[in-house]
Amino acid sequence: MTEQLKKVFGIDLGTTYSCISYVDENNKAVIVSNAEGERITPSVVYFEEGGNNIIVGEAAKEISKMYPEEVVSFVKRSMGDENFVFFHEDTEYRPEEISARILRKLVNDAQENLGETIEDVVITCPAYFGINEREATKRAGEIAGLNVIQIINEPTAAAIAYGFTDNPDDQEEKTILVYDLGGGTFDITMIKVSSEKIEVVVTGGDHNLGGKDWDDTIINYLVEQYHEQTGKDDDILLDPETFQELQLAAEKAKKTLTQRTKTGIAFTHGTDRVKVELTKEKFEELTAHLTERTVSLTNLMLDEAKKKGVEGFDEIILVGGSTRMPQISEAITKEFSKLPVTFDPDEAVSKGAALFGHQSIIKDEIIKIYNSMATENEEGPTFSLGSDTSTADKEMLGEAANEVATKFNFSLGGVKSALNKTIINVSSKSFGIVAYNEDDEQVVFNIIYKNDQVPTEVTETFTTREDNQENVEITIKENEVSEQQLAIEDATEIGMALLDMPPGLPRGSELDVTFKLNEEGRLEVTAVESTESRQVSTTVETKSVISGEELEAAKERSKAVKVS
Repeated sequence: MTEQLKKVFGIDLGTTYSCISYVDENNKAVIVSNAEGERITPSVVYFEEGGNNIIVGEAAKEISKMYPEEVVSFVKRSMGDENFVFFHEDTEYRPEEISARILRKLVNDAQENLGETIEDVVITCPAYFGINEREATKRAGEIAGLNVIQIINEPTAAAIAYGFTDNPDDQEEKTILVYDLGGGTFDITMIKVSSEKIEVVVTGGDHNLGGKDWDDTIINYLVEQYHEQTGKDDDILLDPETFQELQLAAEKAKKTLTQRTKTGIAFTHGTDRVKVELTKEKFEELTAHLTERTVSLTNLMLDEAKKKGVEGFDEIILVGGSTRMPQISEAITKEFSKLPVTFDPDEAVSKGAALFGHQSIIKDEIIKIYNSMATENEEGPTFSLGSDTSTADKEMLGEAANEVATKFNFSLGGVKSALNKTIINVSSKSFGIVAYNEDDEQVVFNIIYKNDQVPTEVTETFTTREDNQENVEITIKENEVSEQQLAIEDATEIGMALLDMPPGLPRGSELDVTFKLNEEGRLEVTAVESTESRQVSTTVETKSVISGEELEAAKERSKAVKVS
């Protein structure tokens, strides 16, 4: 009897919309519809009175017209922000816990739809997310009761989905730009795709640029029209109900203008009823600066790619729902003289995450069987993920792959493809420590640089500043700068470690500082004093991410609430 391989679900936890998928028996990524029969779910959360009933999705979006102060949207933009707190009936909710409600909605509906329990997931995040945001995303999954196998970058996930559908047997390597404009975030990433690997070259973007900004521009225009038509100058956006009505009207108008040349918008504030006609031409004029910003960021990313020896690209693929706006494709075509390919805008990221998880599980099964065979044959050390495959016994790996294919009724070619396909990512940030430069000024010295391949491990040597120095404070900073040194104010503190020093050391005694960054963006820092080999190690976990008692309380609340 054929066994069933454990499913890993891919989740695109989006700013405005989210979705969930898995890989079926035909090795195809499939989106799971929600309880309303829709393939994507609005990332909007409504807290009912009492706090034990949570409504997520389209219903919450509609309810926001009546109870805007009880609804949270666009929470993804606040992931990792220790200053963001939503209050509901004397309870504080951090972004991680609110995001966990969205995850619960996706998972609950998928479980009901498929008739099975969901535990293992791969969740995506924007490529430029730093340690704070990535850790917050993982904690959201934990609060939702999920086993988060990995956090992967959205453009990488899209490239995986693209690589599985665009001539998967084609051996020729192509360099593609993944232009990912979602509801609240923008990523632009250069990726090399072939049948054997998906390699990220460079990535860039802006976590505060997305379809919401196009909506906000429409809202500002509607406010201007209100002032002109009524002759009043009051700030109508201070009224929560009016603001919510304008938000929904702006999003609807934006979507309408992707298909039509004009649309009518009507809204009420107090006793005033305002009607506005918005043309496609006017909309594009109002938002031209936003479109140009994405092009500018793309050019900056291309400049970084040239520094790594990559001078051009073959294709541009568009993902993210906001790329449906015609001006996006037009601007890219004009700037780069290439017609972009619209690729599954709303679903590619989730599908790519599912494919990534599926491949990971297949690899684990192959390695498990290989290790069992190696132990039986007394072949020495076992093989594991991350090992150099060239040193492994290829014949035994082939046998293990064949056994996995038979065991789960997969094609042997598909199983071998999962084993051989390599995904190479890069760091989205630079990481360094605070030290004194040659002018005796405190600066940040970068050790790992933005767009360095990950995983990576780098050691740099520093020296003590004083005779008989008792300890060294290692302040760890994250930044966007690709230079060796930068001002302290241009970086964000993400951690600190204190190393006690042996007594009697002279000024200039050496200290080796090692930064180790893994594929998920988790950073481990080790500092070793060379005289007595005293050592301090820390895994950077930012204070801005929910933890400790607060995390446990969030988990308990999550178990107690009903999400629909």
